[in-house]
Amino acid sequence: MSDRIPVEMFFLRDSEAGTLQARLAAAIVRAILETRARPGTRLPSSRGLADTLGISRMTVTLVYQELISQGYLETRPRSGIMVAATVPHRRLKVQEPRPHETALDWDNWLADQLPRQRVIRKPANWRDFRYPFIYGQSDPALFDHNAWRDCARRAWGTRDFGELASDFYGADDPMLIDYICSHSLPRRGIQAESDEVLVTLGAQNALFITVELLARGDRLAVTEDPGYPDFAETLRRAHSPTTFLDVDEGGLNPELLSQGTRLVIVTPSHNIPTGATMPLGRRRDLLARAAAHDFLIIEDDYDFEMSYLAPPAPALKSLDRAGRVIYIGSFSKSLFPGLRIGYMVAPAPLIARARALRAIMLRHPPNHLQRITAYFLALGHYDAHIVRLRGALKRRRALMEQALAATGLRIAGAARSGGSSLWIEGPAASDSGILATRLQADSVLIEPGEVFFETPPVPCPFFRLGYSSIREGDIAPGIELIARRVRELDAEQAG
Repeated sequence: MSDRIPVEMFFLRDSEAGTLQARLAAAIVRAILETRARPGTRLPSSRGLADTLGISRMTVTLVYQELISQGYLETRPRSGIMVAATVPHRRLKVQEPRPHETALDWDNWLADQLPRQRVIRKPANWRDFRYPFIYGQSDPALFDHNAWRDCARRAWGTRDFGELASDFYGADDPMLIDYICSHSLPRRGIQAESDEVLVTLGAQNALFITVELLARGDRLAVTEDPGYPDFAETLRRAHSPTTFLDVDEGGLNPELLSQGTRLVIVTPSHNIPTGATMPLGRRRDLLARAAAHDFLIIEDDYDFEMSYLAPPAPALKSLDRAGRVIYIGSFSKSLFPGLRIGYMVAPAPLIARARALRAIMLRHPPNHLQRITAYFLALGHYDAHIVRLRGALKRRRALMEQALAATGLRIAGAARSGGSSLWIEGPAASDSGILATRLQADSVLIEPGEVFFETPPVPCPFFRLGYSSIREGDIAPGIELIARRVRELDAEQAG
């Protein structure tokens, strides 16, 4: 008689997404692979497995039939369902028992790899919190899933599949590049040809590539303080000497640039995290100094689409006539962070080198994902989405300001044109790290401000409140919980 897979090996994982049939199929395949079942090993009857798992017998029957068509299972007369000879894992060599680890000196092997010092950390289960005041997460209720599904269907259709299934050999989807050049960039006053644009895996990838190509140990870099932590960490990884300039209400002040500056990383439209906007006069001054002192500028133009209170200021790149600005944009913030589609714009010689470096790392971002995004943009869905998003953020911004006005918390920074977060200052003696820890017990998430400073104040009273993913009805009660905890900490300090 053939062996059987024990019925207790079959179980459904609550954490797995998908339909019941998909979860059951995954459970059966998992049982086959984990037990290394040989061909002919019998599975429970459809009735027996249904009774064990408490599901419909029809569901089990349909899944068995699907797995038979995929080559995992087969049927034999009077023998029932069993593991097929064509089961995929039979083509794999069984892994030998893992040998004891040797005493490798990993500290020596990794001696030149600097550990990251400043990392924005957010709980992976942030959706389980009722009051998630965190930045950069999207609200699924605002997204047109049917439109995205239609664009995906088009990209996977017969007409596009043959083209997109091939290797682009480092090139990007021409449809997406065309849209970026003809629509996205002109909205920021930027004119660029196709050989001056590179698609990246989000803005982060564009930043890494740019710094990798331009930063050196003998080139002084300058960036903002407070500022985006990954600017500092990317420069640190490149062993670049770096100066951090204090940000005021006008962002980075070009008059404070150190002599010998060769590279400036800046967020002129919305400083991270204060939201400060660099005035037009400073932008022109920065460009003039770049020409006079021969340095380059990396402009991160994140969140420019979130301009619902006033038109966005001109991009620094739009004022650049000497090709000294490397522009970084992204669709990840305006659509959803998991998309990871960004782009960099620069003179053709730099883009050619960036494309060659990217090809070593990942060749190019997935073709189909680029094409789906291109369809979403070209068919007008993106514009409609931005209108919905701006309306929602405008309402939430007003609710945030109204709720904060009733507390002792000060808005220390906010994007003049809109944005999706506020920079808050608590009492001078309060520490936002302690505040954040205590608030988690109230199901409230905030972002402590310490990580945004190269040398943070001690204690650090600043923190960031995002409002892109929190429901409107939860804003006021969430702010009140924050204010209550701030009062508690203040009273403890006074006592």
